[in-house]
Amino acid sequence: MSALPETAPHDAARSRAAEVAERLARALPPESVLLDREDLKPYECDGLSAYRATPLVAAIPADEAQVAAVLAVAREAKVPVVARGSGTGLSGGALPHPEGILLSLAKFNRIVEVDARARKARVQPGVTNLRISQHVAPLGLYYAPDPSSQIACSIGGNVAENSGGVHCLKYGLTVHNVMRVHAITIEGEAIDLGADALDAPGYDLLALVTGSEGLLAVTLEVTVKLLPKPELAQVVMASFPDVESAGEAVANVIGAGIIPAGLEMMDRLATRAVEDFVHAGYDLETEAILLCESDGTREEVAHETERMIEVMRASGATDIRCSASEAERLRFWSGRKAAFPAVGRISPDYYCIDGSIPRGALAAVLKRIEELSARYGLRCANVFHAGDGNLHPLILYDANMPGELEKTERFAADILELCIAVGGTITGEHGVGIEKINQMCVQFGAAELAQFHAIKAAFDPEGLLNPGKAIPLLARCAEYGAMRVKAGALPHPELPRF
Repeated sequence: MSALPETAPHDAARSRAAEVAERLARALPPESVLLDREDLKPYECDGLSAYRATPLVAAIPADEAQVAAVLAVAREAKVPVVARGSGTGLSGGALPHPEGILLSLAKFNRIVEVDARARKARVQPGVTNLRISQHVAPLGLYYAPDPSSQIACSIGGNVAENSGGVHCLKYGLTVHNVMRVHAITIEGEAIDLGADALDAPGYDLLALVTGSEGLLAVTLEVTVKLLPKPELAQVVMASFPDVESAGEAVANVIGAGIIPAGLEMMDRLATRAVEDFVHAGYDLETEAILLCESDGTREEVAHETERMIEVMRASGATDIRCSASEAERLRFWSGRKAAFPAVGRISPDYYCIDGSIPRGALAAVLKRIEELSARYGLRCANVFHAGDGNLHPLILYDANMPGELEKTERFAADILELCIAVGGTITGEHGVGIEKINQMCVQFGAAELAQFHAIKAAFDPEGLLNPGKAIPLLARCAEYGAMRVKAGALPHPELPRF
């Protein structure tokens, strides 16, 4: 008797999955519809592996007509759809819905056209970020946004999360480097947002869909801007006695009117992990290092590098090195880009935070993170895009230890709410997904959240595209607000806004 309540829901789910799979199989080749649990296992999470779910069924369409067919099945069956690219996202944005379809765009992996004279390329969403630059390199061009995961992350995911990278300070995020997006709505309507020209008529819906985390439409093609490769690039690597002085140096560089091609910071825990992993030549005795790159003509680089060094010295740098060759420049950057996997070698698990703050708040925020680390008893490696204030603290924990994940989540929430307290925001490039949805309740009021929901409803009236992500329901915010009040309201009231 007691077995019935346990097996009936399971049987109902299997029956529902079989029904949806049967509908999908009428429109897609049989091998493009996955139903068995072992076939669905690879899709259970994105880069935020602490949270997992198995989709009802997975579909792997090969063209626009098949994507439209998948969305038609979702509408008719009233099941959610989660679009997925390479699955490298770090906010749970591609976490499957347990009662929905996982829509993989892995087969959309062609570079459709390159126009060298117009400096643009049309690519499908499954094309990896790095592949674009590699493809156009013989033409003396490249694609500027370069997330650390660029070897694996897809351009469609970059659009969904508005990704950045180590060179975003000078060259911008994805939104600044995309000209047009061809997408399909949940209702099967093909739409083109943006234009091949410098501007497009009407509202800027291209900027709206860039960073919308798959809530509004499914991206099928992206036109990206290409830039000419600079004549020369050189990195200044500076060591600092503490993270606070390194943070001040960042503000001083920008305050001096210098806009580096890249300006990154790593603390001692991060540099030691990285050096053991890739042997980038980092200073292991210092508390923090800055990587500050200049690019342009040889004359421009020489002048800007000299100014950078002057500012670094005046800010308390204890050691300064300049890359003497292109190979050494790439080696310096290889360490920063390998920071996440390097930290993964020194801890069973880590949780990557993504928040943005005013540059003037860097020193105070880093000090506060250090205090929180001691309070929670969890190590935290700081690696981030210092130039634009985009923090990536990596909290080290062991998921096999009871309560450690929950403690890590509280630590992460404190960091994100610290960003809000100093006048920043809860994400710079990783998106909200499921990870930061509670902090959306802190950053935005009820009226603002209502407007977000209204935009979502305009594109997706039934709420089938990636539901439960990015925009919290007001009831959830009320629950989280009550919990925060019970815990002592704002955790960082003593910090000024910058």
